[in-house]
Amino acid sequence: MSSGILVTGGTGFIGSYIIKELIEQGYPVRAIRRSTSKLPFYISNDILSKVEWVEGDVLDIPALEDAMTGIDTVIHSAAIVSFLRSEKNAMYKINIEGTANMVNIALEKKVKRFVHISSVSALGNIGRLNHVNEESKWQETKVNTGYAISKHQSELEVWRAMAEGLNAVIVNPSTVLGFGDWNNSSCAIFKTVYDEFPWYTKGVNGFVDVADVARATVELMKTGISNERFIINGENWTFQQLFNSIADGFQKKHPHRNATPFLSEIAWRLERVKAFFSGKKPLLTKESARVAHRNTYFDNKKILAALTGFSFTPLQESIQKACKQYLHTINRTPP
Repeated sequence: MSSGILVTGGTGFIGSYIIKELIEQGYPVRAIRRSTSKLPFYISNDILSKVEWVEGDVLDIPALEDAMTGIDTVIHSAAIVSFLRSEKNAMYKINIEGTANMVNIALEKKVKRFVHISSVSALGNIGRLNHVNEESKWQETKVNTGYAISKHQSELEVWRAMAEGLNAVIVNPSTVLGFGDWNNSSCAIFKTVYDEFPWYTKGVNGFVDVADVARATVELMKTGISNERFIINGENWTFQQLFNSIADGFQKKHPHRNATPFLSEIAWRLERVKAFFSGKKPLLTKESARVAHRNTYFDNKKILAALTGFSFTPLQESIQKACKQYLHTINRTPP
């Protein structure tokens, strides 16, 4: 008898919401977790207790072989997201080598369905004004971040496995927003605004509710679509609009200083010095500062055409809900 669906990265932000969606739809779920990882506090214990947790990681081939035994479907969401130079090697190893391990074992185990959680970063950013859809071609340029390179090369492993017969589909979420651990991942945006960080940029980026990413992933899993990729993006907003909306949700001050490209170049250097002496990760890096000044618009027409009846949660609604959940966690008051 099949054990159902294996999820990697299940204790991470996107992975945990995918597990929530699967369990709520009645699927049996097995998930890999490292011995050092904690279960996400922002997902109900009623959900997490229904998961068959197995110890391992994407670099542990024997553990992966055991975990994938008897599995029909794999959703691979394990990855490191980092813009820090000091974490680049580890990120490359997990994101690229880990994905190669996953697809190789999936082929060996004759897994029937494989969903790879990639990123819009894997599509590349080729300029200051950039409209991106699924047909966008990767170009080697100096503006590609280390994270983008790692996700692009991860995708190459999946495309290679598809050519070898793996029934797979790729999802490319934009910047993911929602309630999670605001000390990690894109959730840190909420903490930055809550702490009344005064700077904003006028760059444009795509943003999407984490629950929408999970729903789209599970719905795509159920289709017969393979050998394709799908951008998962709710709306394209300026960073200023995003920060103001979050500030309103927290009843905090709007960021009021425009971080021009020149000031941002100074700021990330100061952050690096500050981090060196404090031992904490910098709020801003060279790569993240430059991303914040690009105008990148992501097209979501393909996913809406593929999934009949699917629609994205309005970003304003997602942000207000997340802010209430963060405040509830902080204040322990009814959300």
